[in-house]
Amino acid sequence: MQNQGLAAPSLSSENLLFLTDEQVRKGIEAMFFAYRGFTADPDRILENYAYGRAHHRAIHFISRAPGTTVNNLLEILGVTKQSLNRVLRTLVDDGLVDSRIGTRDKRERHLYLTEKGNALEQELSEAQRTRMRAAYRAAGPDAVQGFRTVLEQMMDPRMRRLLSTMTSIGN
Repeated sequence: MQNQGLAAPSLSSENLLFLTDEQVRKGIEAMFFAYRGFTADPDRILENYAYGRAHHRAIHFISRAPGTTVNNLLEILGVTKQSLNRVLRTLVDDGLVDSRIGTRDKRERHLYLTEKGNALEQELSEAQRTRMRAAYRAAGPDAVQGFRTVLEQMMDPRMRRLLSTMTSIGN
């Protein structure tokens, strides 16, 4: 892959403690462009359904924690109840999400992907896994671990704890 001026020159570990504003700015710009690339493939898939990234995030996290409640999803996504309800209503009406009344608390709604929802989630995730695998392979194991550490350190502590909980769900 050809360098297009976005990657910083190789930095020794001693220099990483004293990053210049310019080096940090380049990292910020790389994050913007990486996010654009990371979301481009799913965005093309979502266009076929007239869905947006909010639908994708809901589908992703319902898949990661089948039976999650609407309140839990609100916390994970950090969106308003009105916004999430709009997204969920569409996903339920289109047959991608099943919303079930709680057995212990009738006010709770537990969310599950349907077969159709699982198929879309697989398609969306595979597009992102392909991109991530290629980037990880090119960067190497030390960079992958460093990247993970940087991302976790950028998260709010509450989100870091939530990620830790979600990671344990998949194991």
